[in-house]
Amino acid sequence: MTQMSETELMLRGYGLTTAQLFYRMPDYRNVLNTFVWQEYDLAPDHPKLFEFIEFWQDTIEGPLHSVQYTHRKMLSSGEWRQIVGEFTLH
Repeated sequence: MTQMSETELMLRGYGLTTAQLFYRMPDYRNVLNTFVWQEYDLAPDHPKLFEFIEFWQDTIEGPLHSVQYTHRKMLSSGEWRQIVGEFTLH
């Protein structure tokens, strides 16, 4: 499968999701650390974000404390127009 460009993703309804994950250090459970994750994802279900959270829980030793996220749709198909030609005015 070919990976789509950012523009193609935006035209298909994807928006930029940024998540800040707070997790406990494996050896120091009283210490919280943060990790920032960013990916183009589909709201409101956020399948890529939840896939990453599942990956974290299955693979990373530091247990998650909480997750804060925001989602911004940067472009919609109604805002896109194709330019066929260009000319210069003097």
